[in-house]
Amino acid sequence: MHHRPIPADPMAASRSSAWQVFVIFLRLGLTSFGGPVAHLGFFRQEFVARRRWLDEHAYADLVALCQFLPGPASSQVGMALGLRQAGMPGALAAWLGFTLPSALAMALLGLGLVAGQALVPAGVLGGLKIAAVAVVAQAVWGMARSLCRGWERLLLMALACALVLLWPGVAGQVGAMLLAALAGLALWGRGGGVPLAPVHDRPTGMRARTGALLLAVFAALLVLLPLAARTWPQPWLVLTDAFYRAGALVFGGGHVVLPLLQAELVAPGWVAADDFLAGYGLAQAVPGPLFTFASFLGAAARHGAGGWLGAVVCLLAIFLPAFLLVVGALPFWERLRHDARARAALSGVNAAVVGLLLAALYHPVWTSTIHAPADLALALAALAALQWARLPPWLVVPLCGLAGLWL
Repeated sequence: MHHRPIPADPMAASRSSAWQVFVIFLRLGLTSFGGPVAHLGFFRQEFVARRRWLDEHAYADLVALCQFLPGPASSQVGMALGLRQAGMPGALAAWLGFTLPSALAMALLGLGLVAGQALVPAGVLGGLKIAAVAVVAQAVWGMARSLCRGWERLLLMALACALVLLWPGVAGQVGAMLLAALAGLALWGRGGGVPLAPVHDRPTGMRARTGALLLAVFAALLVLLPLAARTWPQPWLVLTDAFYRAGALVFGGGHVVLPLLQAELVAPGWVAADDFLAGYGLAQAVPGPLFTFASFLGAAARHGAGGWLGAVVCLLAIFLPAFLLVVGALPFWERLRHDARARAALSGVNAAVVGLLLAALYHPVWTSTIHAPADLALALAALAALQWARLPPWLVVPLCGLAGLWL
């Protein structure tokens, strides 16, 4: 009699089809307001707390990896989760589901088919931002309880938070994680008291050879696209090069990509300055990744480009490097996690990730959202609904948007 082997990781045993992954991420793409930090909170609630696709440690490891890589961190975490559940089709389904709602809305705005001023009333937008405060606060609390046990990890979390607040930007974030990795190596690198849970076999099934090939494609496109755009300055090729480089070279998410895209598109006259700034403002009002601003710019592009084709080309170009990087790096990252010294360093990094989220909860999430006692009251009510009433975020977020009309 043959017995099926019991999976080492019970949470990795339940796989999903690419269609199931798409539907789950499509719902998140319709309801995940608040920017990349809030997205990570939504993902944790959906995939760690509710569906148990992975545990806190594995999720924090993915977040740490994507913080180190250039590109939109929340979208890359989504791709990695889709890859884990349904292979390469799952990674594509996760990206498409999470990106489609905001990309479609921004493309329509770029084409002038929707009046931007009436798209989202100011009160609704304010309520949605307040909901993001509650989502991030819940994520910080839940991850801290699991990943910051003991005074050493609490201290690392607090120091990482302080460093990022005092030294804002990508340099502070990466520096905090590197210092926390060194501290974790010093504290637990000799094998005593490594606080991470046991690491199981690679869940994605990706081979190192495939990962190396994807990373090579990423590097090759980074070099070859500018050469091709100079040799054959066709509109689509020039735009592809500009948006690919923006997605490949910018750390810190959508807000950091703004000056690079402005230099690439406004100065040469692809997009008018007023249109560029108006589109960026509208991008704050839609759910999903801020990188979908690319579909607005592609749709509004001039010089023989633009339209639906322009929106699709620019959207694919800005997200392609993120896909190649995260899928290519995962086989090596998962192999590295099996090493005891690497796991010790990751323990420090995980504590620092909580500190980064705590810093982001204060600034910009709290400082740009909570301006009056009524704002604080709604944020506390949303947190209570999520944490104690166990209401799903997809219900709490729209309710906060409606409540914002009366604030």
